[in-house]
Amino acid sequence: MIKKLLTVSISLLLATAAGHVNAQGNASASAGKTKAASCAGCHGEDGNSTMPAFPKLAGQHQTYLVKQLQAFKSGARLAPMMAPLAAGLDDQTIQELASYYAGNKISTNPAPKLPPSDDDDAPAKTPEQEKAALDALITQGSDLYRNGNISREVSACVACHGPYAEGNKPASFPSLHSQHADYLIKSLTDFKTGARSNNRENMMHMIATKMTDEDIKAVAYYISTMK
Repeated sequence: MIKKLLTVSISLLLATAAGHVNAQGNASASAGKTKAASCAGCHGEDGNSTMPAFPKLAGQHQTYLVKQLQAFKSGARLAPMMAPLAAGLDDQTIQELASYYAGNKISTNPAPKLPPSDDDDAPAKTPEQEKAALDALITQGSDLYRNGNISREVSACVACHGPYAEGNKPASFPSLHSQHADYLIKSLTDFKTGARSNNRENMMHMIATKMTDEDIKAVAYYISTMK
């Protein structure tokens, strides 16, 4: 009898604790939604930016969002637009914003289009040629994401970001699926040049420096199609 009572008591205690944690999380997300109004211009009302140059924040891991906002605030991650905005955020606000965005669902992207050619003198492609070129680019990106490039020692993205580009929450590796290709290209290029270096042991810099511009474009376009 005593054993049953203890079991019931522990179950009630755990249920109460879980309810308290959920209530705190909901309150934090609600506060974050109000405070996120000033972020909507670039990142969208719910964190789904409609402008390819600005990242989608919806569905991103809360721990990763907190880490990036703190990096913007401290200057560890250089970003002229974000630095002055993050400077005025206290720790509670950062947690609330991250909680709100993490709780939203990321939107899928429309069907990708072939990026503009760098060669102004190149002849225009027919729709069939454009489709074939786009398919080849995404296939190249898929192979690089899943297998890397052994000859150039480019690590496979899947190792850290998961088979569906869902990221790794405990390790604070970001979710990437359905992100804008333009933003991914910029991020990888910044890692490659060293303009962005606030990742663990500069891991992304070491990987990106071994990637060609074509690699970066291909993997970015592939990731943007993942759901």
